[in-house]
Amino acid sequence: MPAKLTAYVLDGYMVNIRPAPVERNWMEETGERFAYRCLPLNIANAYGWEILCNSGFTAEWNGENDLDAVSVLPDEGTTAPAISHFGSGVLTFHVPCLFRTEPGYDLMVQGPINRPRDAIVGLTGIIETDWSPYSFTMNWIFTTAATPVRFEKDEPYCHIFPVRRGELEAVAPEMWALSEDPELKRAHDEWTASRNQFNTDLKQPGSEAVAERWQKLYYHGLDPGRQRTSPPDHRTRLRLKPFARPGEAADSDARRQESTKPSD
Repeated sequence: MPAKLTAYVLDGYMVNIRPAPVERNWMEETGERFAYRCLPLNIANAYGWEILCNSGFTAEWNGENDLDAVSVLPDEGTTAPAISHFGSGVLTFHVPCLFRTEPGYDLMVQGPINRPRDAIVGLTGIIETDWSPYSFTMNWIFTTAATPVRFEKDEPYCHIFPVRRGELEAVAPEMWALSEDPELKRAHDEWTASRNQFNTDLKQPGSEAVAERWQKLYYHGLDPGRQRTSPPDHRTRLRLKPFARPGEAADSDARRQESTKPSD
C-alpha cells in the first residue's frame, strides 16, 4: 500500500498545492538549458509538493526587530497570505490546513527548492504530522533591509515532503581513505580520466564528445566502462501524484495513463 500524505483544509479556506515541477526560470535561461543536464538537480527540484500563494503581494523590512518593521502590501482587491507575526525581520505565511502522515513519518517544511531569491530566505522545519492536531506556519527571514520582495499569485512559498522519523539517527557514518577500497578507487580514477578526456574532446570539432554534447554516464546509471551498475530503481524523473480526494485521484491517474498510451 502506498504511504498517505493527507491535507485537511480548514473550513472556509483554499490551499493550492501541486507536485513540484522540474522547471526553474533560471535553468531555462542557462546556455542551451545546460542546467537540466544535472540529474541530481532535476530530482531535487521535483522532490515533494509546493504550496502556492493565493494572491500576490510585496513585503519589505526596515532592519528593525519590532512587528512593524516588516510591511506587507497586498495586490489591489486581495488579502496578502503573509504577515509580520514574530518580528526580527520574519515574514510569516499561515498554512490553512493540517497535514497528516503515516505513523512514524514527519513532514519536512522548507522554502521552494532551487528557487534562489534576493533579500529573503525560507526557513526550514520538521513537524511530527502523524499525531499533531496543530497547523504550522511557513516563515521567511529577510537578509537585506530596505529591499522590496515580491511574491506573485500562484508562486510557491513552501515545499513539503514526508521523512521517516529516526532514519537519520539510525545512520552510522564512517570515513575511509579512497585507496582503502581499491575497486571503488579504480572506478573513480577511470571516471576521472574519461571525464578529462571528454572535456578535451569537446574542444575538437566533429568529435564524438561534441556530438554527445554532455557526458551521460550518471544520467543513464552507467559506470565509466558503460556497463549498467545502477540499482533497478535508478530514476531520471519524479512523477508525484497531486493532492485530491481518493476517487478524484483514481480518475486523474486513469486519464493520465490513457493520455500516455501509444497510438496504434
